[in-house]
Amino acid sequence: MSEPSSRPQAPAHEPHDSAHDAVHEPVDPKAHPAIELILRAKPRDLGGFTVGRALPSPQRRLVGPFIFFDHMGPVHFQPGMGIDVRPHPHIGLATVTYLFDGEILHRDSLGSEQPIRPGDVNWMIAGRGIVHSERSSAERRENGQLLHGIQAWVALPEEHEGGEPQFFHHPVASLPTLQEPGVALRLIAGSAYGHTSPVAVASPTFYVDAQLAAAGEFTLPEEHAERAVYVVSGRVRCATVELEERSLAVVRTGERVRLRALEPSRVMLLGGAPLGERFIEWNFVASSRERIERAKGDWRERRFPLVPGDSVDFIPLP
Repeated sequence: MSEPSSRPQAPAHEPHDSAHDAVHEPVDPKAHPAIELILRAKPRDLGGFTVGRALPSPQRRLVGPFIFFDHMGPVHFQPGMGIDVRPHPHIGLATVTYLFDGEILHRDSLGSEQPIRPGDVNWMIAGRGIVHSERSSAERRENGQLLHGIQAWVALPEEHEGGEPQFFHHPVASLPTLQEPGVALRLIAGSAYGHTSPVAVASPTFYVDAQLAAAGEFTLPEEHAERAVYVVSGRVRCATVELEERSLAVVRTGERVRLRALEPSRVMLLGGAPLGERFIEWNFVASSRERIERAKGDWRERRFPLVPGDSVDFIPLP
């Protein structure tokens, strides 16, 4: 995500390469029948900014519609430093950057300009094509900030891949929350636990931010075919396996799984219905290689729309 300078680029916009893949940890199905796969997001230092990628990996391309899952930071930017993700394109997906700390200013080719802060959702539907940038605001750059969060991409169903691009902002107060002793859940997108987020998903999806006190526990949503648990911080027991920070466990379909915190922890729950095969190259996701090749040509020939207020700089096609 970053150029080694005072202007780091975002990890979500590097071309995919095997050096950035998660590390596969074999699972014994007899000892751990509820867990299909464990991936550990391998930390990578990108010029002072740490990022770990859990999806995609050679062992698992998607969990439900989630095809990209990056853990960025935490990093403390000193005054005068900041994040500068230059304008770049997307097709065939919805992006969601979910922050635990800090702020990022989003601009896109629809004319949207929206800062995202902890707990908010900026949901950008690329459809047939959109361009956006993500930067530190002048105030955040002047004062410095702690930045920490998750960047995820959700693949679109085939019938939505060629749709019109859209952008929606949902403040944290608009998202459903559930409280139990030792557990606080926020439903970011989709449906779970009898609640539905206002975020407009295009296929069965769930995405949950869960904060647990030590010994806090709850059951994973059971209505979704594909489910995974990612540990942001702390240490948890998921069914019969112990998961540490930056671990993603894929749960077997149909298994009832209990999650218990072994210390104060934060985890992300994600998944939904499978979409079928998807191709991913650079910032493009599609059900056919032809769509991706067409998008590459359009970006190379500068046929994508510009970002108002941020139209000079851009990330070239790798």
